[in-house]
Amino acid sequence: MKIVIAGAGEVGCHLAKMLSEGFHEITIIDHDEERLALVTESMDVLTVQGSPTSIKVLKSAGVEKADLFVAVSPAREQDVNIVSAIIAKKLGAKKVTARINDAEYLNYDNKLMFTEMGIDLLFYPEKIAATEICDLLKQSDVSEFVDFARGQLQLVVFRIDEDSKLLNKTSADLPYDPENLPFRIVAITRGGETLIPQRDTLFKRGDMIYVVCKRSFVDELMVLSGKRYLDIKRLTILGGGRIGEMVAAQFEKDAEFVKIIEINRERCEVLSENLDRTLVINGDGRNSDFLYEEDVKSCDAFVAVTSSSETNILACVAAKNMGVAKTIAEVENIEYIRLAEGMGVDAVINKKIITAGRIFRFTMSNKVRTVKVIGGSDAEVIEYIVNPDSQITKAPIGELNLPQDAIIGGIIRGNEAIIATDQTCVKPYDRVVIFALPTALGRLEKFFA
Repeated sequence: MKIVIAGAGEVGCHLAKMLSEGFHEITIIDHDEERLALVTESMDVLTVQGSPTSIKVLKSAGVEKADLFVAVSPAREQDVNIVSAIIAKKLGAKKVTARINDAEYLNYDNKLMFTEMGIDLLFYPEKIAATEICDLLKQSDVSEFVDFARGQLQLVVFRIDEDSKLLNKTSADLPYDPENLPFRIVAITRGGETLIPQRDTLFKRGDMIYVVCKRSFVDELMVLSGKRYLDIKRLTILGGGRIGEMVAAQFEKDAEFVKIIEINRERCEVLSENLDRTLVINGDGRNSDFLYEEDVKSCDAFVAVTSSSETNILACVAAKNMGVAKTIAEVENIEYIRLAEGMGVDAVINKKIITAGRIFRFTMSNKVRTVKVIGGSDAEVIEYIVNPDSQITKAPIGELNLPQDAIIGGIIRGNEAIIATDQTCVKPYDRVVIFALPTALGRLEKFFA
């Protein structure tokens, strides 16, 4: 697939790196020559220097023959993204998508207007991140949570701690019928490596476990993991930027108490005007004594979303040490994600990763319903719709010779959720949930063609 990315910032570079692993032909446009030089040093892509709103520059990048055009210039250049996406579509790009920084554009009528202009997808990374944080706050004490088919199947991610009943055991040790499992462990991240487990794989302390299960089994899974259900009513947010404000606005509707700590006094005044039931505190959350004085320990959850990954990680660690049950940190430095998890941060949010997952779906076949890029691992979770007569339907899963770096977690068949085993047969029009490393994606496609 030929993909043109306009914008060599953090989001654009991460997306290019991820897509280049799928053997796509990638071209990056940016006006900054030094930024493009750094890109060519780290990945095998073509670059074009210039403005993405220039027709000449777009033609130089081969937009007329592009299967996908992605406009991801920084948030302050929203107009550049929209204009370049519209021009790219008019020049012949098959699909175009643009980064925005205004939630108003996502209203139904406005989205329809942009669709009529030719833009296939508008994405607002900060809003996606805020929604992800709110979803995590509504779930049990887990690190990540993904719904498939309106919750019929769910992916739950949690850490193996001392009180987990899975510690030093294998899947074969668990008291469940192997032919009628209510869950399937599809991956483990351990020491920076993502593993597809076998039945004899031993679960160790500190492992991050990825489990596909039926909705009815989530509570029992929490007991196995040693986690518990958290009813979060009191929330402290460190950082009053757009993400912090959106989380507070969503959460204050039902919570007993929401507090934002923001270091910038002028921003505090804006937050006080925009939020109805949130207490806004002007202060430096990098100071653990200040957090203690603000009685962070009395909250059920602590969310750190400042512009500094280091501040967010350390503040969450401090809050955890004070006794806060759940901590969530925005960590934009990808190298720090596993560090944060290893230091005890319960969940990590990364705008680049979750945005890349939204865009990544456009590079897959039209039978892909969902793509979720999992932070802290090297893998994606993909939901396919099965074509009649596709190879995946020709034999039980255990006889298909699927790539070793991919595993089918479950199947949704009508209103029925099925946990996959080696004896399970996939049928036409099933929705199949697969956990896969990037190296498997190209080989997986042929099974669903």
